[in-house]
Amino acid sequence: MTIPHLTAASVDAAAKVLADVLPPTPLHRSERLSAATGADVWLKREDLQPVRSYKLRGAFNFISGLSDEEGAKGVVAASAGNHAQGVAFAGQRPGVRSRIYLPRNTPRQKRDRVAVLGGDRVEVIVTGEVYDDAAKAAAEDAARTGAMVVPAFDALDTMAGQGTVAIEIVQQLGKVPDLVTVPVGGGGLLGGMATRMAAHTSSTRLVGVEPEGAASMAAALAAGAPVDLDEVSPFVDGAAVRRVGTLTHAAVAATGTHLTSVSEGALCVEMLAMYQTDGIIAEPAGAPATTVPADLRIEPGSTVVAVVSGGNNDVSRYAEIVEKALIHEGRKHYFTVDFPREPGALRRFLDEVLGPDDDITFFDYIKRNNRDTGTAIVGLELGDPDELRPLPARMDASPLGIERIPTDSPLFRLIG
Repeated sequence: MTIPHLTAASVDAAAKVLADVLPPTPLHRSERLSAATGADVWLKREDLQPVRSYKLRGAFNFISGLSDEEGAKGVVAASAGNHAQGVAFAGQRPGVRSRIYLPRNTPRQKRDRVAVLGGDRVEVIVTGEVYDDAAKAAAEDAARTGAMVVPAFDALDTMAGQGTVAIEIVQQLGKVPDLVTVPVGGGGLLGGMATRMAAHTSSTRLVGVEPEGAASMAAALAAGAPVDLDEVSPFVDGAAVRRVGTLTHAAVAATGTHLTSVSEGALCVEMLAMYQTDGIIAEPAGAPATTVPADLRIEPGSTVVAVVSGGNNDVSRYAEIVEKALIHEGRKHYFTVDFPREPGALRRFLDEVLGPDDDITFFDYIKRNNRDTGTAIVGLELGDPDELRPLPARMDASPLGIERIPTDSPLFRLIG
């Protein structure tokens, strides 16, 4: 079977469609990342779209291309939240009714925004654990009702709309950047931008950045075709895609685009830095491109653009984000402690084991049926990650039975 390929001309045509309805998103210089890397780093702020994500570009371009007959039958879409908002927003303009399937890991903030943007012309249906489950339900709906599926990434019109980000970057920067980093989920944004840049700005190094727990594009490139990941971490919900698209893989493979990945912990550290220093609220799937991995090789003095692809982050998730960031930085650790059933046991732990700037952030007895000792899980936040080095010696010298809980332990995953 011949796989159709996206063309740079299609991306240019999409830019004309979007020009009348979507003004370019800002390109802001990042003082923080410029100072950290020695490069001239700019942020393409797709989080400032009306739906706070680049997904609107692809959804609008796709729906704009529907015939009157197709539009009358309505559309269905599957999404982890951002594409759903784009479809809801785009469907309002030509009066197209839409049914949108969201996986259960979609934050409530995104669910609510879909309903608000679509008004009485959108029906939200929550089903499945990850995006791929929702996509299957949407395909079954389309087969049953005749509605048109608006793909989140694996359609030429969707990719063309998303690829218009590349055009704006060069226009706003006034020159060709040396490096552009792009978050990767299903690959629509990367495939669209790679196609346009390969044709017009081939000197630019384009790097797709995937979350480690959902590196489905890297798996596809290694296998020579899209493949299903055995496991997908749901944390980076907007990029938690088990299998990339056939068309998106073809576009990325054809352009020889480099891929790298970042851990959830590193993402969380970057999200907090963006919030606290830059005043940017990024969602997990919106921050991979600004999370600088060790293998990125940023040349001092070069011009770099990172795409901040989405800002639909539920504020209730920040507690989890802070926790993951502290663990990644080596400041948060969990231990089991066997306390003797005698007065002063906890005081001994505080005085003899903890450092002066360490805090207990979690404490729970898990075993109380022994008359001599009681086992507790204790979470410690260290004032300095370097304090972890002398901590084991103090623990060994203590009469208390203390064991560190490894980060790959099932118990750690329950409490961490």
